[in-house]
Amino acid sequence: MRRSQSLVPTLREDPADAEALSHKLMLRAGLVRQLAAGVYVYLPLGQRVLDKVNAIIREEMNAIGGQEITMPVIHPADIWKQSGRWEGIPEMFKLQDRYGRDLCLGMTHEEVVAWLAAREIRSYRDLPQIWYQIQTKERDEARPRSGVLRTREFLMKDAYTLDPDPAALDRSYAAHERAYRRIFDRCRLRYWVVQSDTGMMGGLGSHEFMAPAAAGEDEIAICGGCGYAANVEVARGVPVPPAFPAWAREEVATPGARTIAEVARLLSIDPRLTIKSLLYIGPTGPVLVLVRGDQTLHERKLGRALGGEVRPAHPDEVRQHLGAPAGSVGPVGARVPVLADEHLKDGVYVVGANREGFHLRGVSAGRDFDCRFADLHAVTAGEACVECGKPLGVEKVIEIGNIFKLGTRYSVALGATYLDESGREQPIVMGSYGIGPARIAAAAIEQLADGDGIVWPWPIAPLHVYIVCVSVKDQAQRDAAEAIYDACWAHGVEAMLDDRDERPGVKFKDADLLGLPVRVTVGNAFVKEGLVEVRSRKTRHESRVPKDKVIDAVHAIETAEART
Repeated sequence: MRRSQSLVPTLREDPADAEALSHKLMLRAGLVRQLAAGVYVYLPLGQRVLDKVNAIIREEMNAIGGQEITMPVIHPADIWKQSGRWEGIPEMFKLQDRYGRDLCLGMTHEEVVAWLAAREIRSYRDLPQIWYQIQTKERDEARPRSGVLRTREFLMKDAYTLDPDPAALDRSYAAHERAYRRIFDRCRLRYWVVQSDTGMMGGLGSHEFMAPAAAGEDEIAICGGCGYAANVEVARGVPVPPAFPAWAREEVATPGARTIAEVARLLSIDPRLTIKSLLYIGPTGPVLVLVRGDQTLHERKLGRALGGEVRPAHPDEVRQHLGAPAGSVGPVGARVPVLADEHLKDGVYVVGANREGFHLRGVSAGRDFDCRFADLHAVTAGEACVECGKPLGVEKVIEIGNIFKLGTRYSVALGATYLDESGREQPIVMGSYGIGPARIAAAAIEQLADGDGIVWPWPIAPLHVYIVCVSVKDQAQRDAAEAIYDACWAHGVEAMLDDRDERPGVKFKDADLLGLPVRVTVGNAFVKEGLVEVRSRKTRHESRVPKDKVIDAVHAIETAEART
């Protein structure tokens, strides 16, 4: 690992098309290079980080009885058709072989596991089982972005549990949650464990492991009081109610006012006293969806409430079903079913009158129109926690892991059964558990980097020590740097020697950019005093020690970092 012989192509400036901090720094530090949109080459240092993360994952998975296997990337369509997932997943890469047989590239492996279990599991004596792999996944992402956080090809550790009943699944699920906590603790990430939507996986329930980061594409609601935490896709909060006036129902003219802000301004009212009426097309047809004027509809919540895919109605569909343009529609007299956010049960509001240029004031759900209630709005910071009533916070996060209780969805579909103690055939109860190693690396960069570059935590750093030989033309410096480099490796400390004929400033900047935990500098101080400089990348604390004390100084930094 000498810089003069290594592929570590650092960049001085941020790439123009990189927005996320981790994306910029992974490119600048020479960890990755982009081959195509969402497709990356991992260079030597990037690969070493993945190897460190994967080693931690393997240790913790093996500790709970996991057995590592490798499943194929190419899947026959038949098993996905049996599970019912062949259609309806636009991110799936589909192809045909030379004989016209349908295939897909695996984005997850529930179907393959169920297929394998159907052939290898016979009796209750064969259960439980934990199978896992660390393998490439393919996903036709519509908008690859944020570097390795949203890609078309990625590495995943996916594990699957096979149990005889739901109680046993609960035990497997709990074991995986504990293992995941140990994995992320060992990688020294800050994270939340939150309730989440099962999404396309289906099943009985799920949790996500979320690392707070500005580049996160997800948001979670968290309570500092009771610890309640959930993805905003499922999070529930209690919004602060407005002061309701003693309005009688009446029609009011609102010429030219089409948005909530315009209506509230024209009528001189709090936007919280208005209702936002949105026409959506759901699985069974058009539905008028209501949320409070200051709130945002969460489409995933709406999809769950309606039991399928939803989309906003087109302008011509709005006129067709409600007789008025968007901005003037409302629930009173609507000719379509009405679904309202649960927090609209009480109070009187201003709603569209289904007549252009007019609204109705003093409208109450249940009295003036019939509707069904559901949790539909996206939680915002400041709403009250449903568990303890204290204010919720909302934070951007990176999803670094997820766990799912699948139940028998896949085992029933693919015939994965076992004979119980009475000789009766029963479906295997499954769980699914995923971790993204590259996302762990990116999250570590996002959480720990400073203005000079990456700051790697010791356990997943590609190397531990960056040795700077200030002047490679000075034989004494060069010999000392080489001796320290050899001593590091002899003592199990992974080191890189910057032996390039470059200016010291260039070497120091690269050392900070690469973010290895310790920098050792062999320069004039060694020539004059026999001392070398040992510097912590994280704390920037520096000390001068004799050459034969460098290993002790490095271990002291490692120990100090482990305590923080």
